[in-house]
Amino acid sequence: MSILARILDAKRAEVARAKVERPEAELPPPPRPARSLAAALRRPAGAPIRAIAEVKRASPSAGPIRPGADPVAIAREYEDAGAAAVSVLTDREFFDGELRFLTAVAERVACPVLRKDFLVDPYQVAEARSAGADAVLVIVAAVDDALLAALVARARELDMDALVEAHDADEVHRAIAAGARIVGVNHRNLSDFTIDMSLAARMRTVVPPETILVAESGIRTAADVRRLAGAGADAILVGETLMRAPSPGAALRALLAGAGA
Repeated sequence: MSILARILDAKRAEVARAKVERPEAELPPPPRPARSLAAALRRPAGAPIRAIAEVKRASPSAGPIRPGADPVAIAREYEDAGAAAVSVLTDREFFDGELRFLTAVAERVACPVLRKDFLVDPYQVAEARSAGADAVLVIVAAVDDALLAALVARARELDMDALVEAHDADEVHRAIAAGARIVGVNHRNLSDFTIDMSLAARMRTVVPPETILVAESGIRTAADVRRLAGAGADAILVGETLMRAPSPGAALRALLAGAGA
């Protein structure tokens, strides 16, 4: 069984429990109106590339990255360093995340906050909005077309943005057909976790010009960021490189400065 399949099996069981313990009708109202991730990421011609900086304490591929890290402290460093948005891992079993981390971050930063998790039910979109998320990640490889469209539509109903993640041209087409306005191209193969850093550049010709393109995973140097900016990416999503640095905020500032952002 692939890593993704194992995660999805665990996630379906987790969501089934959550829907019993706290039905959607009983979720608290969101703490404030949603902030626009699309507006934060859209890159006019000639403007610097944007950054979504990620709070990521562990992953299946990397193991522990920054155990015990304070999500709020990290997120505030990111915002001070110029992050356009902050992504928070909320999966507990595989990524050492918590939904409460997202709530705490959303209360302490002014930029949009993305829930990074494995969505398998529209309930999770409502749960994310209730917790203070402005946007959610939707992984094309994790769902069929009907559920993909339902997740994107539910986000829109709640005034949220969906960052719809694809790994090849077919998945990009599926994302666009589902109504995606922001497409993330993940350089990491979720079946074996190998990296192909040329993928986002190749997908720029597949992603419609009016659709925001976010390059994800494997971004380590200012040279990486310059190449992605030159290839037409509107934004990058970077986490592990920053979380391993002595100061995640300083690492982000250096990454963007070195890339001319």
